[in-house]
Amino acid sequence: MDRNYQDILYEVRNGAAWITINRPDKMNAFRGQTCDELIHAINRAGYDREIGAIVLAGAGDRAFCTGGDQSAHEGQYDGRGTIGLPMEELHAAIRDVPKPVIARVQGYAIGGGNVLCTICDFTIASEKAVFGQVGPKVGSVDPGYGTAFLARVVGEKKAREIWYLCRRYSAAEALAMGLVNTVVAHDQLDAEVQKWCDEIMEKSPTALAIAKRSFNMDTAHQAGIAGMGMYALKLYYDTEESREGVQAFLEKRKPQFRKYSK
Repeated sequence: MDRNYQDILYEVRNGAAWITINRPDKMNAFRGQTCDELIHAINRAGYDREIGAIVLAGAGDRAFCTGGDQSAHEGQYDGRGTIGLPMEELHAAIRDVPKPVIARVQGYAIGGGNVLCTICDFTIASEKAVFGQVGPKVGSVDPGYGTAFLARVVGEKKAREIWYLCRRYSAAEALAMGLVNTVVAHDQLDAEVQKWCDEIMEKSPTALAIAKRSFNMDTAHQAGIAGMGMYALKLYYDTEESREGVQAFLEKRKPQFRKYSK
């Protein structure tokens, strides 16, 4: 399954696969190609018998991932899938591989990046990490795991606050709401992630695979919600209202959404 990646890095460290979004100049925002490479790499690691854990990371110090690359978003995104990004496949890959996936968050985890953190089995954050949503500010939303599963993770009230208000949350606040598992000093992040990987490697891989599938079974119906929601999102992306959000973001101004009020 060897492959030359352009948007990500793939490295094996002591039995753990480290998959890093390597677009620091774009705050590790993903385009269609990024998603395709992530799907390939996650499945590559997930079904490699020599790998016991998977780490999902972002290159540089500024951002883990800031979601979809708005410069590649004019109506639909630039790749395949319902909205031009194969998001359902990417989210399914993280959930379906029979190994724990750890989000290593050193900076901003915003928008679709925040959704990735939500879906991963564990999230380990630097004290400098920042979490939050931007969808309704830029004419978008995650109509699947990013909303429904987030409510399972942090509770209905907090999930609605995160999406409706699009605030920023510190690592300490994310820990308090249950969005992350632990917060460590910035210079200790990699050591802490490796510590968790080492602990995972000591456990029965079959037991972990069964446990992961058992946890996922309770929310498996959300895949259907996501699939239907992505088609609604596709239609929304073709509206002037959604385009106003994207254009305002690119022009660094406040969007004028009220004229589209129903």
